[in-house]
Amino acid sequence: MRKTKNHPKKNKPQRNRTPQMPWQTGDYARDARFSFMLPIPFLLLCKLVNVTPEQILLDFMDNLSFGSWKREGRDEARALLADYFIAYGYGQPKFSTDDLRSIFKELDALGMIWPVNAPMELIELTGKWREEFYTYWFDKWRK
Repeated sequence: MRKTKNHPKKNKPQRNRTPQMPWQTGDYARDARFSFMLPIPFLLLCKLVNVTPEQILLDFMDNLSFGSWKREGRDEARALLADYFIAYGYGQPKFSTDDLRSIFKELDALGMIWPVNAPMELIELTGKWREEFYTYWFDKWRK
């Protein structure tokens, strides 16, 4: 997998965000662009079901991060992805299976907090609070 710079998506402006945390650069930059070969079986599967590879990868990331976006009807998918993450051995031996399940449980709780149909002021306030809380949450688990 090769990371590319200046590979903007067609018709989408590229954003340069200031990193929330000092380590959010290089391999961990939020606005990263990747260029890699997709496995033929994956492409064939995507075409068969008429879902773009990009959509599948975006759904995968959103569900694994237990985000707020499109939460309805995705509980089972999120739980299975957490199981996949743990079964694949990511985060081990630094974290126990119980620790990883707690990490996902906390991400899920954060993802559930979103003021649907609220005034823009409350939505913006929630977004700012969430950014600060993610920093707290990350520091708590990083130690």
